Amino acid sequence: MSFANKITDIFFDLDHTLWDFDVNSELAFEVILKKDHPTIEIADFIEKYAPINQACWKLYQYDKITHAELRYNRLKHTFDALEYFVSDAQIDSIAHDYIQLLPENNRLFDGTIEVLEYLGKKYKLHIITNGFADVQYKKINNSNIGGFFKTITNSEMAGVKKPNPIIFEYALNLAQANRENSVMIGDCLEADVQGALDAGLDAIFFNDKRIQVKQNIKQVNHLLELKKYL
Repeated sequence: MSFANKITDIFFDLDHTLWDFDVNSELAFEVILKKDHPTIEIADFIEKYAPINQACWKLYQYDKITHAELRYNRLKHTFDALEYFVSDAQIDSIAHDYIQLLPENNRLFDGTIEVLEYLGKKYKLHIITNGFADVQYKKINNSNIGGFFKTITNSEMAGVKKPNPIIFEYALNLAQANRENSVMIGDCLEADVQGALDAGLDAIFFNDKRIQVKQNIKQVNHLLELKKYL
């Protein structure tokens, strides 16, 4: 049986896979900095923030820091790197404004709607995300992709985050799907690809940054390339 024929259920990651987190995040910070910290150039801020945010998320993913510490640390460390003083009260204010503004932007990766329409005719589609529930639902609804998905699993519901196998188990149960007939598609080798494989699902790596990966990993550089697998 071919790969496409054995699959019944497709699980997507949200941020950095369908929803263009980097672009939408920059748009949110642009508004905040222009209003409250106009001397900071958005390009300088993002250059420091992007790797710091990624490092903080990795710690959060493995329960090394809390949700509150993630929101505080990524901003505090960014302003420290810029040698720009902000008080804890200002950080709290920025963190609050950012979470409000972020889901108001709805830039999707090129090909998202087309590929969801294509896949939705043949498979049941779902989401598994480590993001915070209220923010993720707003992103999905504001970008008009909610109608494509039968189920949405987030780490708050499951009590654990990808790559923990329990979140995949939770998502499979919610979707009433069999692991051997399911595939996970996401941008993170560790959380999405290895996490899914360890939980018994197949996986496709969304490799838009074109990093070197092992040859045995299924990958696409553009979402529309999923058609060659599915």
